[in-house]
Amino acid sequence: MRIAIYGGSFNPPHIGHAEAARAAYKALKPDKFLIIPTNTPPHKELEANSPSPEQRLEFCRLAFGDIPGVEVSDMELRREGKSYTADTVDALLEQYPGAEICIVMGTDMFLSFRSWYRWQHMLETCTLAVLSREDFDRREIESFKAELETENGAKVILIPHLPLPMSSTEIRERLRRGLGSDDLCQGVYECIIRNGYYDAKPELSWLRQMVMPYLKENRIAHVTGVESQAVMLAMRWGADPDTAAVAGILHDITKAQNKEKQLKLCEKYGIILENAERENPALLHARTGAALARERFGISDEIYSAIRWHTTGKPDMSTLEKIIYLADYTEPTRDFEGVEELRELSFEDLDKAMALGLEMSIEDLTERGKPIFHDTMDAYNWYKNLTK
Repeated sequence: MRIAIYGGSFNPPHIGHAEAARAAYKALKPDKFLIIPTNTPPHKELEANSPSPEQRLEFCRLAFGDIPGVEVSDMELRREGKSYTADTVDALLEQYPGAEICIVMGTDMFLSFRSWYRWQHMLETCTLAVLSREDFDRREIESFKAELETENGAKVILIPHLPLPMSSTEIRERLRRGLGSDDLCQGVYECIIRNGYYDAKPELSWLRQMVMPYLKENRIAHVTGVESQAVMLAMRWGADPDTAAVAGILHDITKAQNKEKQLKLCEKYGIILENAERENPALLHARTGAALARERFGISDEIYSAIRWHTTGKPDMSTLEKIIYLADYTEPTRDFEGVEELRELSFEDLDKAMALGLEMSIEDLTERGKPIFHDTMDAYNWYKNLTK
């Protein structure tokens, strides 16, 4: 019986890991192929804001789930202390006496093998299955292979392999910069964004794609316009453009839902409504949208609040809240009397633009015989007094 094991911190597991596993499976044709995430890696510390060992285990199930014959094992997570491959090998040999254990590793790990814990014991009991990098010095690999075989009686299988140019360290950095969606399987990436692991920010192109199914076709141009307007206003007023873009993309995520569905969302998220809100469904999407965006995409409190107040406004709004309110009002597809003046003013004085925008909103609601929500009146009075 041949058992192949492929271990690592997998923090996070990326498409390069999955591709390496496929190459190893194809070459070794094992009876059992175990992916084994470590509990505590012996040679490095997991950086802050990393997922828990249990979450990395789930990541591995998502990342390697489509590879035939693969099993994701929690055996090292159940063992306390640092995760040493030698201990894992002993546990497997006790469970499967006489099995051939193949340890799958990359070229760098192979060349440093003599630094591993109980490395001589592993050479006596295991086969080293090396994903031999095609772009590496082949003579160095062949020389070390021959040295281990001659001096230590090692069994070494070289698997020709050209790895994808990526590492988990590099991907974590890309995630912090709002990149990396193509480096991970969809399920892993979504979970990272939803939980904010590695201080990841959503990649904007991915976020737009995820939001599209929530929007009616005639709402797409508006949302695109709000995003672009919010980014320009953020650049003008010293806010973070990427944060403004995320808020702009998500601000109308529940706009398409009817009153019944809005009320169900309010119930789901524990949103307590006033009577005026129940009677005016147009107000609800700001509250339900903020809640859904937080659940689905793990948005910050800052973005949550900007979505929450983009319809009614409120007194003493943050810079981002004002930016999203005004971007929603003045995005390029908006065409009503006074919009050009409001657009220009929003780049000259945010507070004066808020006062004018709220005044225009109150006038419009009055003309249409619609009730004016008290948050809007409070906001108008605040900014009117502020800008006198």
